[in-house]
Amino acid sequence: QVQLEESGGGLVQAGGSLRLSCAASTRTFFSYYFMGWFRQAPGKEREFVAAISSGGGTTQYADSVKARFIISRDNAKKTVYLQMNSLKPEDTGVYSCAATGSRPYGTPSVNQYNYWGQGTQVTVSS
Repeated sequence: QVQLEESGGGLVQAGGSLRLSCAASTRTFFSYYFMGWFRQAPGKEREFVAAISSGGGTTQYADSVKARFIISRDNAKKTVYLQMNSLKPEDTGVYSCAATGSRPYGTPSVNQYNYWGQGTQVTVSS
């Protein structure tokens, strides 16, 4: 069982940066969990953004954010981060972090994650 809480969202102009954090609360080792970030724009389905392995050595990104976003984690602080650079209006949405105890396969999808945070709003103005 793990509880997740995101922070760091807000309003930013196109080309700007934001850093999202996801703090975990769990009685098990945080390093046990594979973590991911997803986002949902108004009227659209939730989509994969980035994922990181339990130890932090492997990362995956959606094509739309490659070279702009960086996912990282600090297992000692039980926190995963999403550094978002060169933001675009199409990056607008509610960003949620997610956790799973099983390694996701292929492109990580919503149904591969068991635990979710409430999400944090990111709005990029043009």
